[in-house]
Amino acid sequence: MIHLVQVGNGSSRRVAVVDEPRLRCLTEVESVYELTQRTLQTGCKLSDLALALANGETLDYDAVYAGASAWRLLAPIDVPGEPSRLTVAGTGLTHLGSAKDRQAMHKAENQKAVETVTDSMRMFQWGVEGGRPAPGEIGIAPEWFYKGNGGMLRGPNEPLTVPAYAEDGGEEAELAGIYIIGEDGSPHRIGMVAGNEFSDHKFEKRNYLNLAGSKLRTCSVGPELVVGAPFQSINGEVRITRGAETIWSKNVDTGEANMCHSLANLEHHHFKFESHRRPGDVHVHFFGADSLSFGDGIELEDGDWMEVRYDGFGRALRNPVRIETKAADRIVAVHSLE
Repeated sequence: MIHLVQVGNGSSRRVAVVDEPRLRCLTEVESVYELTQRTLQTGCKLSDLALALANGETLDYDAVYAGASAWRLLAPIDVPGEPSRLTVAGTGLTHLGSAKDRQAMHKAENQKAVETVTDSMRMFQWGVEGGRPAPGEIGIAPEWFYKGNGGMLRGPNEPLTVPAYAEDGGEEAELAGIYIIGEDGSPHRIGMVAGNEFSDHKFEKRNYLNLAGSKLRTCSVGPELVVGAPFQSINGEVRITRGAETIWSKNVDTGEANMCHSLANLEHHHFKFESHRRPGDVHVHFFGADSLSFGDGIELEDGDWMEVRYDGFGRALRNPVRIETKAADRIVAVHSLE
């Protein structure tokens, strides 16, 4: 495995291999996207090419991570100059913890309902029964959602915003797969990364049919893109800090051993759509959360910091919460061209 980061200083950018406590910058390429394109063109392994090019300047990772350097961490994947070529999506109800949270959320929508098994738990059960097909077979489709294009993706230390029109914002600690589509339309997994799939849980709680709209929020991945990461059983931790106080934290588990769907099944059902196999496009695909602070009654406030860390995935991903004032909410008027 190798860990890659992207850094920028305003006028230039670099890709670097993590060699704790240093970052070894690559020569000849300035983005993971460019590195990946060269990998596809030459047919070599991405890790081999990255290590062969890692003979540029060396940066102090501690200083960069702490924001004490002219270089700052960027999201470890993007399509420079063309954010619309990057699709951010994900699958839900893949972990037992998230299914329990969703079950409780949707039961609260109608306390008088006679039926106690919600659609969410029903879909989760379908995953338990059919989410791990035998090799060569197709399993049950998971819940799928769209988050936006590359314009919704934020890097480490960048704020995740609760828009004026939103009802709230809450962290979702997850791992995400990073993919690129080859010239022949075939998807290639670049690696995996820690992520915060930030969502509007209050809006979703009103009615589970609001799920699609609740997902159209900024999100973050990073700081380290892990090439060749295993995905069997991964332990992590998510925490919320307010000032100097940790107001909530939890151990979280992910990977196939903790999910009802296999990785291959999740990938198939995302890339089966022809529009998701456009040559040159990049995909960030969240694999689902194990637990949410919202499920424990935590309501995030402006200035809170969210931190997501997974064993084997390098340094923690940290992002502050920014809440727009309701006064900023404006009606969007549509103008006719008649």
